Amino acid sequence: MRQEATMARGEIVINETFCQGCGYCQEFCNRNCVVMSVDKFGPRGNVLPVFANPESCNACGVCGWMCPHMAIEVYRYVESKS
Repeated sequence: MRQEATMARGEIVINETFCQGCGYCQEFCNRNCVVMSVDKFGPRGNVLPVFANPESCNACGVCGWMCPHMAIEVYRYVESKS
């Protein structure tokens, strides 16, 4: 029986209402998936992060854990490689 290779992938959703623009998500993401935008602002005028490199995300959850405002939800899924 042949085993298929699997790879964890992730997606994050940033709640723009909760986000305060502190940048911890960007600072602690070692895969550079989250970056602070230069042209996207929250309802209070703060700079918002964007999920810029989804192909690099493995859903480790560090961005969500480090967010002091609980503005990030991390979703993990597994892709099979045939």
